[in-house]
Order: sequence, then C-alpha cells, then structure tokens
Amino acid sequence: MQAAQWFANGRPKWIAVQLRVGLRQVEKWRQAWRQGGPEALRSKGPHRRARLDDAAFARLEAELNRGPAAHGYADDQRWTLGRIAQLITSLFGVEYTLPGVSLLLRRNGWSVQVPGAPRDRARRPGRRGVERAGVAADGSTAGDLGAWSCFQDETGQGLRPPRGRSWSRRGRRPQVRVHGGNHGGRVWVAGMVCYRPGHRPRLIYRLHRYRRRKGERAAFTLNEYKSMLQAAHQQLPGGKIVLVWDNLNIHHSAAMRTFIDAHADWLRVFYLPAYAPDLNPAESVWSLLKRSMTNLTGTPRSSRRSSASGSGD
Repeated sequence: MQAAQWFANGRPKWIAVQLRVGLRQVEKWRQAWRQGGPEALRSKGPHRRARLDDAAFARLEAELNRGPAAHGYADDQRWTLGRIAQLITSLFGVEYTLPGVSLLLRRNGWSVQVPGAPRDRARRPGRRGVERAGVAADGSTAGDLGAWSCFQDETGQGLRPPRGRSWSRRGRRPQVRVHGGNHGGRVWVAGMVCYRPGHRPRLIYRLHRYRRRKGERAAFTLNEYKSMLQAAHQQLPGGKIVLVWDNLNIHHSAAMRTFIDAHADWLRVFYLPAYAPDLNPAESVWSLLKRSMTNLTGTPRSSRRSSASGSGD
C-alpha cells in the first residue's frame, strides 16, 4: 500500500527503483490505482495454494540439509531439481515438476550455490583453423594415408574432486565431505582421441600420479609419451597415425623429434595453433570426465580394507 501513497506524487522511475520492479509493472499498478483506488492494489494472495505448507517444507529442508550422500547420492553430492523432486515424492507423495521445485525452493530462500568459478583458458583473437596451421597442408591427409586421425591432450586433477553447483539456502554454502588429503598430490592423464572412417572412435590414455616425492617428475616423461604412441600403433587397426597435439616443450624436444623421424613410416605429427582448445576433441573428453567426478566421495583405503575383510563368510 506504500505504492499508493507514492503514486500521488508521481515519479514512476523512482518507485520502480524502490520496489525493485520494472517500470512497466509500476505503470500497471498506477493504472489499477487510478481506476480502483488503493483497494485495487491490495494483494489477492497466490494464484494457487502451495502443496507443501511451512511444516512440510521445514521437514523437507531438514532432509536436504542432511546432504545428498544420506539419500543415496554418495558419488555425486549435488542437490539437483530432479533429485529434490524425487525426495518430495518419497516424503509426501506429492509430485512436482522441475519448474515447480525451483519456484518452491526460491520462495523459501534457496538458490543454486556456486562453490568456485571455473578457470577460463586464455583466448586470443585471430585464431587460425587446423588446416591453416599446416595440418595436411601438403595434401597428405589421414584419409589419403589410410591412417587414424589422433588428437592428443593432457589434463590434471588433484586428489580432491572438483566442486559442482548444488541447491542450498541463500548465504549458506553446502558442505561436502570428501577424501583425498591435503598433501597436494595430483593425477595426470594423457589421452589420444582417435578417429577413422568406418571404425568406432578410440580413446587411448596413460596415467601419471605425482605424489610430491623428492626427485619425482610432476608431469609426463618422454618415455611415457613414447609408450602411449607405440601402444596406439599396436592397438589401432592398420597402425598408421596422423597425430595432432599442442605445443608443449616436450612435444618439440629434440628427443621427441628423433623418435618421430625414426617412425615416419607410420607416424606423422602436426601442431595445433596456440590458444586453440576448441580445435582439440580431447578437451571435450576431459570436460565430461571432470563433470562425472563432481563432488565425488572417495572411499578411504582403510575403509576398503575393513569392508573387504568383513565381506567373507
């Protein structure tokens, strides 16, 4: 009703700012005020009665605060709209649509929490395509050679999982308990996504675990790259490979160049232009991999031993 007093003084833009609504909404209210006076501005209540009253939502909130792991989502600890809708059905026998769940949560002070902003790779203007960067520039394409087109890339992940978005009350960041330690260890994955017409795509990869031990190499070694390439040569039908990868120093090293020249009968190598992750299909594989690891709860090694020792009869 405070808006009725302000309408007498005009200033619709100021009213919109004070009430945090759009100017069009203020004009609708003012038109109703002119036709019916202050009584026309009284709230008529919600269009439909909420199917969950305050007591029911309090019970729902208590269950949500127990965490997704307590309700069977131990591997991916996120509250999604679909999971909350299933929880409402199991608790109250009431079915909600996903937009209905979203409206219910927002009305009661919940929102989607973002634990951390993703790191964006640097992007530069004027990026060139692979074909303009020298890949198959001489006409010797993978199709002409009857070879596999293999795109190689690396990714790393700490022993704590990446954090994903989950529903929680505003101002209260959800807490997820995971295992992995704080010693800073890291697992690296080098993979090759391989394509050839008439064959299903292949993913060939190698793991490198860095435990922060003295003298231990943090990233992949030259021998590990050689081993992966030789394994791909043996596993892929035909064995011929056109390799496309980025410009890591080790990829341009003299030892790697010697290895490539020594196997020129089945291996040809091209380099991606700088700052071009969208040209490498392996990037999509890493994106799906890390998305599946979101809020992952690892089982401590001691727990695995105890469960294994107690499982036998």
